[in-house]
Amino acid sequence: MRSRKSPFAWLIEKEWRELLSSRAWWVMLVLIGPLVGVSFISAVRTYAELSGYGGTAEGVGEAFSPLVGIWAPTFSACELAAAFLLPFVAIRVVAGDRQSGALKLELQQPMPVFARIAAKAIVLLAGWVIASAPTLAAIVLWRSYGGSLYPPELAAVATGHVLNAGITIALAAAAASLTDHPSTAAIVTLSVTVGTWILNFIAAVHGGAWERAAGYTPTAMVAEFQHGLIRLDVLLAAALLVTAGLVLAAIWMRLGVAVRRRAYESVALGAVTAAAIFACTFISANWDLSENRMNSFPEPDEHALTQVRGPLRIEAHLAAEDPRRVDLERHALSKLRRVIPRVQIEYVAATTTGMFEQTTQHYGEIWYEVGGRRTMSRGTTAESVLEAIYSVAGIVPPQEDDRVFRGHPLAVPPKRAATVFYGIWPAAIVAAAVFHWRRQA
Repeated sequence: MRSRKSPFAWLIEKEWRELLSSRAWWVMLVLIGPLVGVSFISAVRTYAELSGYGGTAEGVGEAFSPLVGIWAPTFSACELAAAFLLPFVAIRVVAGDRQSGALKLELQQPMPVFARIAAKAIVLLAGWVIASAPTLAAIVLWRSYGGSLYPPELAAVATGHVLNAGITIALAAAAASLTDHPSTAAIVTLSVTVGTWILNFIAAVHGGAWERAAGYTPTAMVAEFQHGLIRLDVLLAAALLVTAGLVLAAIWMRLGVAVRRRAYESVALGAVTAAAIFACTFISANWDLSENRMNSFPEPDEHALTQVRGPLRIEAHLAAEDPRRVDLERHALSKLRRVIPRVQIEYVAATTTGMFEQTTQHYGEIWYEVGGRRTMSRGTTAESVLEAIYSVAGIVPPQEDDRVFRGHPLAVPPKRAATVFYGIWPAAIVAAAVFHWRRQA
């Protein structure tokens, strides 16, 4: 009572002690080091071999971007940990008060329940930042090898994984508040995670609206950030999902409120969140932070595409599982959407594989239409798509950009990495855990 600390500060301190007493958090800390180590060591070895280590090849080109070759696979270990380890930590922190009966005592204090769930979220996010420390070790090791580092693209990757962790924490908090037992909450959380993977699979097969919806799943979101692309609509959608999950958890933490009222409030929250996310889909602002501009056309081509007058419509006769459609989408159409957000793209196919459509007359054709003029091409590269658009739109192709990204080859093996990730990190975490528990005893 005589302390100058605010009630919220006391709550943060209490939740931090809860996190430190959680065995699940210490287990996650021990395991995430080797997980990052496996990914980093494998990525560096592959990068070194492709750069000429142990051979005579001279490494040049886009394949030697550290963003794709090192950081994407290294940080993928954090995505794995966020999907399978972080939910148990979050459920332990959120559900612990209900299991011990402390929640009933806390609810008697004049503090908003939203402040309570916010304190838990802040502490959990801080715990996740600490658990992500092995990625900092990977960055230090990479620099010690002489590797190139481009801060903007690395910041984009880190941002994506922090948002992914936030979504996981919000989902686990909501599941822990909705259910009566932590094991049930864990099953619900993992079921939702697997459900998003199924949605991505359906989108890859059927495309269309499924593909549009799958673009806002955590897996798709992290994939874009790992390629250095930041989309404002995805950022806002992720923030809405995190907020909605925490608000839902706060709604169901109010044990004294009737279940029917909490159910109505939850339905209203879901409707408002869905409407807000749908509104975000109309936002087209985005930033390509990759050093090699892998998500964008060359700047002269982007400037030329802004001169397209009238709606651009593309009709591609390619099946969902045809590799040519994957190449067309990845190397050309995804970049085209960033320059011309209102481009109309339609895929036409009778089957999902296209295996038995190869002999049909129009299969494989890609039609481009602007202002009533049409042209056809079968190329799926960025150059062929740009050539067809310039032809149908009557635009003079720009001169080729002389600035070419030559990559950053590095033929160096992952020295000392195994010692750091498999030895020093687990030993340090175990020593810290033993020290903490002995101090508490």
